[in-house]
Amino acid sequence: MTKIGILNFIVDTLFATFLLVALPWLDNDFQSRLFVAYILMQIIVGRYRRIVLLATDELRLCIMSHVYAFMIDFLIIWSYSPKDWKMLVLFILLCFVFDVWFAIFSRHHFRKYFEHRVMVIGVGPSAERFRTTVAHNRFSMFDIRAFINCNHVPEFENIHQREFVQSRRIYPFYEMDALLETQHIDTVIIAITQMNQRDIQRIMNKVQDVAENVYFVPRLENLITFDTKVEDYDGQLLVANSSGSITTLSAFCKRLMDIVFGLLGCILLLPLSLYVKIINVKHGDHGPIFFTQDRIGKNGKLFKIYKYRTMVPHADQILDELMAKDPAIRKEYTINKKLEHDPRITKAGEFLRKKSLDEFPQFINVLKGEMSLVGPRPYLPKEKKDMGEHYKFIIQSKPGLTGMWQTHGRSDVTFDERLMLDNYYSHNWNIWLDITIIYRTINIVLGGRGAM
Repeated sequence: MTKIGILNFIVDTLFATFLLVALPWLDNDFQSRLFVAYILMQIIVGRYRRIVLLATDELRLCIMSHVYAFMIDFLIIWSYSPKDWKMLVLFILLCFVFDVWFAIFSRHHFRKYFEHRVMVIGVGPSAERFRTTVAHNRFSMFDIRAFINCNHVPEFENIHQREFVQSRRIYPFYEMDALLETQHIDTVIIAITQMNQRDIQRIMNKVQDVAENVYFVPRLENLITFDTKVEDYDGQLLVANSSGSITTLSAFCKRLMDIVFGLLGCILLLPLSLYVKIINVKHGDHGPIFFTQDRIGKNGKLFKIYKYRTMVPHADQILDELMAKDPAIRKEYTINKKLEHDPRITKAGEFLRKKSLDEFPQFINVLKGEMSLVGPRPYLPKEKKDMGEHYKFIIQSKPGLTGMWQTHGRSDVTFDERLMLDNYYSHNWNIWLDITIIYRTINIVLGGRGAM
């Protein structure tokens, strides 16, 4: 068990014991069996034994453990006292609510006692993205104590990183051994994607006897875009494709979630649209606030996507003129399909893009069934030829209002990286992946980070 896991285990156990004693059971001879079954399910599912990085991971483990506990306890109840099934439902629900609450509470109020002291190897873009993620995700309880700069180190001939990390805790490589001891590092993140096997082994030789946890940030181009499992074939480890088709029940749950969120989104669309109209008129823009555009849908079928108009009229014509005049702009748009500093964006458009609200009208598409709440990016027809071999996999899913590329890098992600992330989503969809992406999207919208 992790240290925070031990605390949660003790408190969850005490609360379950209190409920078993306090609730008015009709028969009092089977509570010990209920208790044992309940606790065993929490342990078997793994709620306390590993580092949980996201609140959605904790929620998933809580749901699984309490559902399994209910199933076992229901069999016990049915054997001893069937009339107590209502008390069992109340017991499981109260335990679930308390366990989720305390998992969050403990990570905020006891953070200084249980946080993981982290050393990040690297100062490049991967290390900076990790730093930003940690700053906005306190649930993981990571406290970065040091970044190690491996540039200009004779042992690492292949490492030449641009220094993206903005921190006062950047140290040269030769200080790493001392920092591991003085900072009491228990977790190491290797965030230099161009490291070869020999470089990684040098790092591992230094940290594996000190750090309890070692993580690697993979190169995105090495991302396996199908669901996998590792199998032991008589001593030889093989990575097997275990991807399967979406079941009817999973598709139903996804569509039900789309309808619920689509209705809520359309309700919120009304006051937001009024606000956008007022801002546009105030700055002399009397054009329509919405525009439609052809996009590639599921199975390659085109549909009209709804968006807020965030650019001046005739934006495509202006873009052509800009690219004709400036080769740098042409190169930037050809590679990324967007401009980092786009002069065509309106005043209201700046606000909408900063808060990631320019896609809000797409709730209409979600409600109509042309899009899903979560899915691959809705690509333009003219981008089909640039999608290459990814196209046939990406179009197997409905395009989404949000997706992996929006929550895993956003404006830092190139067009090719977006394709790989969308390909990964299409091969690996499950309801928990959607919930995680929705959770991250809400955090990004509220924090206004990494707008597209």
